[in-house]
Amino acid sequence: MSTRFEGKKAIVTGGSRGIGAAIAKRLAADGADVAITYAGNQEAANVTVGAITAAGRRGHAIQANAGDPAAQAAAIGQAIDSLGGLDILVHNAGVFEIAAVDQTDSAAFERIFAVNVGGVQAGTAAAAPRINDGGRIIIIGSINGDRAFMPGLAPYGASKAAVAGLARGWARDLAPRGILVNVVQPGPVDTDMNPADGAIAEQFTAMIPLGRYGRTEEIAAVTAFLASDEASFITGTTIDVDGGVSA
Repeated sequence: MSTRFEGKKAIVTGGSRGIGAAIAKRLAADGADVAITYAGNQEAANVTVGAITAAGRRGHAIQANAGDPAAQAAAIGQAIDSLGGLDILVHNAGVFEIAAVDQTDSAAFERIFAVNVGGVQAGTAAAAPRINDGGRIIIIGSINGDRAFMPGLAPYGASKAAVAGLARGWARDLAPRGILVNVVQPGPVDTDMNPADGAIAEQFTAMIPLGRYGRTEEIAAVTAFLASDEASFITGTTIDVDGGVSA
């Protein structure tokens, strides 16, 4: 437990499970009040909120479809109202699909971009006028935004490359207000979306110099660093957290 985010208000999209839940819990453990959005698993969202309140912080859960720009914008506004302000916005909501170019239909392509890019754009646009000067916007991207490590990752990788491009532009847009915008790019991390014992886990693990999947808490630690005063001169960049895959 620490107090480095004492008095800060944070929103984590897709915060009910996996990396998002770990980030929400870490920010709360460091003193922030935290609102999360979730797609449909209310039980998991309630568990995350319970962990936030157990840390002595205020927690809120708001259901929203990240692929619907209006719903995403409304959820961000509702979260800010519930918290009474905003200092830290973490975009974590995302979808992951594998399909070769001749197997990717337009609906799947549009769904990936609607959530992974459109939701980030809509949420940031809604938050930007209301986030406090000196705030932080952190996007959970992927090392697949820079590199294609296996077949079938083109649409997903392209969506993560897109948000890295948005972050670089937003860092320029928001710099006059002291708002920092960065991207955390995880490698394989043990989550429901990509479990360490899943069908493609052996393929992924073979590419990781450290020989294991990452833990959600490790991604949360880097995110908390970027949200802190220690990262006050870092903006418009991507940080790979991948066990050496990108080395």
